[in-house]
Amino acid sequence: MRWTRTLIATLRDDPQEAEIVSHKLMMRAGLLCKLGGGLYTFTPLGLKALRKVEAIVREEMDRAGALEILMPALQPIELWETSGRAGAMGASMFQLKDRAQRAMVLGPTHEEVVTDFVAKEVSSYRQLPCTLYQIQTKFRDEIRPRFGLMRAKEFIMKDAYSFDVSWDAADASYQAMYDAYVRIFARCGLRVKAVEADTGDMGGNHSHEFMVPAESGEDGIVECPACSYAANMERAERKVVSGQWSVASGENASEPSSLPAFQPVSTPGVHTVEAVAAFLKVAPSQLIKTLIYMADEKPIALLLPGDREANEPKIKRALGCAKLVPAEAAVVEKVTGAPVGFAGPVGLSIPIYADRELEGAEGRVTGANKGDTHLLGVSVPRDVAGAIFMDLVVCKAGDLCPKCGAALAEARGIEVGHVFKLGTKYTKAFDASYLDGTGKAQTMVMGCYGIGVTRTLQAIVEQNFDANGICWPVATCPYAVDICLLDPKDAACAAEADRLEKELTAAGIDVIVDDRDERPGVKLKDADLIGFPCRVVVGAKALAKGGVEVKLRSETAATIVPLAEAVASIQNWVASARIHASQ
Repeated sequence: MRWTRTLIATLRDDPQEAEIVSHKLMMRAGLLCKLGGGLYTFTPLGLKALRKVEAIVREEMDRAGALEILMPALQPIELWETSGRAGAMGASMFQLKDRAQRAMVLGPTHEEVVTDFVAKEVSSYRQLPCTLYQIQTKFRDEIRPRFGLMRAKEFIMKDAYSFDVSWDAADASYQAMYDAYVRIFARCGLRVKAVEADTGDMGGNHSHEFMVPAESGEDGIVECPACSYAANMERAERKVVSGQWSVASGENASEPSSLPAFQPVSTPGVHTVEAVAAFLKVAPSQLIKTLIYMADEKPIALLLPGDREANEPKIKRALGCAKLVPAEAAVVEKVTGAPVGFAGPVGLSIPIYADRELEGAEGRVTGANKGDTHLLGVSVPRDVAGAIFMDLVVCKAGDLCPKCGAALAEARGIEVGHVFKLGTKYTKAFDASYLDGTGKAQTMVMGCYGIGVTRTLQAIVEQNFDANGICWPVATCPYAVDICLLDPKDAACAAEADRLEKELTAAGIDVIVDDRDERPGVKLKDADLIGFPCRVVVGAKALAKGGVEVKLRSETAATIVPLAEAVASIQNWVASARIHASQ
């Protein structure tokens, strides 16, 4: 491919709307063109890189035994009503009506569609296991599209779905997809970490996210440096030690308190943890934060250490409720008898759930369920009888690993893949059953496996760049070799560039020839910005020495390679890079 025959428009400066490095570089390198908030056109250069990611995904899914299908992006709303997710997904779905006024959605995912399909097509245990996948455009009405392809309204996703005869068989399918994901991301040149994750609106009881470590990542994770434990913030757990009592296993922490009874104290106009702590001259950790929530439309109280935040997905999972939201002010006042900011656990008649760190807690400060008043010297064992203890808070660095007890560390990451054990949530809803060996109908057990293809492409850039631009891995770069023709009007140089292009292309290597009538400095800067893994400079000076100048993007120095050895040298390097990435 000749540069002058393609559409590559590089930018010298960062676009104003781009917030993270990968977004800036993809725009500057001419890979993307913004149409509107969360909507991007892939240029020929960007699409070429995207197709390489898709090819890797497709090859590994086929290798794992999955069968490719293609399902409609436009879906009847009735499917989502059958699964019960029409309300759960809510405003994040694009909804419309056809000319017959039938309600439709643009699919954010395809669990409903694929389960409906399998329910109609699979009837016998002899047809199972069956894993189906597609690479398809998805749509989500993001409140705030940002970070380029990371949070877009329209994106490309690989979604796969397994159907099995039993939970044990489903575990095997899950592991096969997990292993395929490890291979996919390795081939893409990504360093990823699999972490335990919350299943969210997808349902099911077990899942892993594949995270690309990056400071710009939107997702927080905790990991243990001493063992294999890692989880995202929604799922992360911790071992809790309160005083002398380890309560990670739910042991009884203490006998009833012998301390003096709690005392009310006036705290006029002071209702936040920070303000109360400052007013009473105590540490925020000495306060007990009492939060009133609605769990499936019923009020509950959550007790947390004053310096910790509620982990709503974790709480929702622990309580087994379908809906968990903070109570409105009117509800708080009704159940506590006090304005918002003065709730406390003493005397509450609604269910109370306390974080395990508070089991056995003595001498704490709480709201008094009375305006402008708090209580000093509250003993949880004595004064909050009936509280149920569980892990309710967001984990943070320094918390203890639930497996080995070492201190956890925090990191940021970009989610590029997610695998779920869904169980029978969807197969029961859509009556996806099969006849077993005795002729009895059984419900299929299902798994779901997603990879954000466009997000993966940008994650590759986020993890592979330097001060000069992108540093593409060979497997996913638009072109592996950039032949920089310094003087297109020099017949000898032009002939050598033409020879190299033809021979490298014949060897299966993607090549672009920069034949623009531009200054050498412009060409070299663009080559580094776009990030071609190998740059071959064809100029009169090098030719006079019987060679061409070869420079790898990952190295600082160039080498003069004899003309007779250039093709073989480049070919060997590309092959070696591909083998290294696949291992």
